[in-house]
Amino acid sequence: MTEQTIIETARKEDRTLLTEIEAKQLLREAGIDVVETRLATCKQEAIAIGEELGFPVAIKIASADVVHKSDAGGVKLGLKSGAEVAAAYDDIMEAVKQACPGARVAGVSVQSMARPGVEVIIGMSKDPQFGPVLMFGLGGVLVEILRDVSFRIVPLQPRDAREMIQEIKGFPLLRGYRGSPAVDVANLERMLLKVSEFVESIPAVKELDLNPIFAYRDGAIAVDARVILEEVGQPVLAAPAPSGAERQNG
Repeated sequence: MTEQTIIETARKEDRTLLTEIEAKQLLREAGIDVVETRLATCKQEAIAIGEELGFPVAIKIASADVVHKSDAGGVKLGLKSGAEVAAAYDDIMEAVKQACPGARVAGVSVQSMARPGVEVIIGMSKDPQFGPVLMFGLGGVLVEILRDVSFRIVPLQPRDAREMIQEIKGFPLLRGYRGSPAVDVANLERMLLKVSEFVESIPAVKELDLNPIFAYRDGAIAVDARVILEEVGQPVLAAPAPSGAERQNG
């Protein structure tokens, strides 16, 4: 589906939360690296996709009504066979039925397990005064515990992306700490700039979370993605146009 089709589909279904598959498709079209994720509408299809992608895989509930999938029991990781996928599918459906009765369920998303890396997060929210604001920091559960993050107003310039990454207290983890390999910081800078461009190009996006992103010495990839659209009829806060001086910075 195209960007317009994805947004129109969500509008027709009277929802602002995109599914993970929709969110990742939008991001992939914008040139942002995300883990390949496919929709399975039944258990047999989930097994077939797992076999095609290659085990191990992760499966997650595919529902626009379930925002926090893990809290609802809607995530199973590291599944190594079709039998494990089948059992996980049943467990997820039962758990979500108990946790979120009445939720509209399209099936499950199936994705390859990404190799471990340093977990970081890129997020966006809209400030009433300044418009879209990007966030960068350590990802996974660390973002909730440490809140080690930096912020910049969209649109980002290359210098902004560099500073965002270097400002966080966890920056030594990215440079390599006590023998651990350094990650490709330049790639993270490019990803931040691409997310900034993505936010500018689709004003209908109200919130965005890429968490976790696994950063490696040879790149980075977003494992999970959440995109929330503006309510219909709400004013859209666009990014302020950069000044001439700002365009020359970086």
